[in-house]
Amino acid sequence: MAGSSHGHTPAAWTGVMIAFVGFCVAGAFMVMAQPVGFWAGMGIVVVGGVVGWVMSAMGMGQPKDAHKDFQDALAQSQAAASATKS
Repeated sequence: MAGSSHGHTPAAWTGVMIAFVGFCVAGAFMVMAQPVGFWAGMGIVVVGGVVGWVMSAMGMGQPKDAHKDFQDALAQSQAAASATKS
């Protein structure tokens, strides 16, 4: 997916990092058998998703048409590969 810049945006990095911290918090509290802390960590995970979505809506995510170029290039390479096999 490197050709499509999948996830290489401030919105993606921020959302994933917040969610990662949430998973770490939830995991630590799960091991300590503290359900309130576990659910707080899960809340942080949800916040990470919301922050990533809001940042993407603010223009810090990948442009809507970014995937079209990648799909076109992929279709061309697959057509060339199938023509070579024939």
